[in-house]
Amino acid sequence: MRQESKKKATIYDLSVLSGCSASTVSAVLNGTWQKRRIKESTADLIRSLAEKHQYTANLQARGLRSSRSGLVGLLLPVHDNRYFSSMAQTFEAHVRARGQCPIVVSACRDPQEERRTVETLISYSIDELFVAGATDPDGVHAVCEAAGLKHINLDLPGTKTHSVISDNYEGGRLLTEAIIRHCQGDRPLEPEELYLFGGRNDHASRERIRGFREVKREIFGVDPDECIQPTGYSPAMTQKAFETFYAREGHLPRAFFINSSINFEGLLRFLGQHPHETFADIVVGCYDYDPFGSFLPFPVIMIRQDVESMIAKAFEIIDQPRSAPQLHLIRPELVPPRTALMGPLDALKDID
Repeated sequence: MRQESKKKATIYDLSVLSGCSASTVSAVLNGTWQKRRIKESTADLIRSLAEKHQYTANLQARGLRSSRSGLVGLLLPVHDNRYFSSMAQTFEAHVRARGQCPIVVSACRDPQEERRTVETLISYSIDELFVAGATDPDGVHAVCEAAGLKHINLDLPGTKTHSVISDNYEGGRLLTEAIIRHCQGDRPLEPEELYLFGGRNDHASRERIRGFREVKREIFGVDPDECIQPTGYSPAMTQKAFETFYAREGHLPRAFFINSSINFEGLLRFLGQHPHETFADIVVGCYDYDPFGSFLPFPVIMIRQDVESMIAKAFEIIDQPRSAPQLHLIRPELVPPRTALMGPLDALKDID
């Protein structure tokens, strides 16, 4: 006997099963039921029936009827970075809570690839785009503007639309002050013993360097230029900068500010090629957070950027009527040594 395939339920099937109108079922499934003052018990019933009867929204049909696809995009510079992966995880949770489907892509810090990727996303009729860490955010804006696509910048600012970013200047100050405090003792830190490695000529790096240099001037009265070692966002180039310093001086700086976790990877590559005595008494500050840094043999002070607040603020802004572009700063958090914090991955559910 031929077994007939099980037909998936439609909105109209769920309407009959629940005893509610099709418009009520649709409002529950697309997440707008609270605005329509539908009872929570009714929403729970409809969601339960939808799961039981394997309801799946037809996004293409929804787009044709409402000019909205239910797709929301996030453009990242890279995936293989805890900060950006945490941003993606948080973004996806917010999008799903709104009854929409997240799409997360990267463009490898290539401005041409950024624009090409956005053009592809637009061809899929995404409803909104969140642009994180773009090399050319205003170039991405031009593509979005031509298509009438709502968009907002994260992590790095543009000038043409709203931007939600970390307060990198304040974070730079917090981290520099914490490094200096940690080195207080029998032999106070000298200004030429505190270096900054990493970063490039972008807004985030400039603001972090500005905070670093101002704190050094306030505390030490001087701020030697040679203590700034920009390497770009490249582990290999950061490793090379440490190799060059070590070959010249015969030792590492007593303390240093690492501009990102990507640059921090370069430091770890360098340390892996040298004996323990090379880094027995160093103090490191990293402008990014990774819990594995808590368990290294030397103290690592970190800055955790508040991804949750950044994403929440971006959604709040993108839902509002269009207004003049503004820069919205989110204060980061200082993480002391030997501290492993909870994050978005803690929300994952284990399945037996």
